[in-house]
Amino acid sequence: MIAAIVVLTAMGLLLGWGLGYASRIFHVDSDPLVEEVTAMMPGTQCGQCGYAGCTPAAEAVVHGEAPVTLCPPGGKPLAVALADKLGVEVNLDGMSDVPLYAKIDRELCTGCMRCSKVCPTDAIVGANKQIHAVIRSACTGCEACDNACPEDCIDMQPDPMTLDTWNWPKPNVA
Repeated sequence: MIAAIVVLTAMGLLLGWGLGYASRIFHVDSDPLVEEVTAMMPGTQCGQCGYAGCTPAAEAVVHGEAPVTLCPPGGKPLAVALADKLGVEVNLDGMSDVPLYAKIDRELCTGCMRCSKVCPTDAIVGANKQIHAVIRSACTGCEACDNACPEDCIDMQPDPMTLDTWNWPKPNVA
């Protein structure tokens, strides 16, 4: 019994030391600016920007290969934040002022499941041949579900005004 404890402890220490040594030898330095821009992205990996995920998109933005307006789910707030971070000019023409969220028309939904299969954040809930619903807090407005819906029962709408989303407008000071 004691021999087994000693052997397992020795193996744990030896393997732990080996993994720690390997992590120092094979450490890959990354660009801290790319990591910061990746953290600013929504992280949904929706692919609407034309890249395989948020990390390749962040690398393209940092290296100047893509505009800061490439992320539709991030919208204007993300584009402005990226432009401030990178010190570049941004053209916000054509971008929505408010974030858009999916809304399913219950009378038209047949429960085909195509929308929930393409949702990158699993914001659509429902069962096969049942009415689906959107979890608004999880929806990023990537429009993948709208494109996949054959019944055309999904509309992208702005977030409704509630006590949580309403802001008092700033007064005009002349």
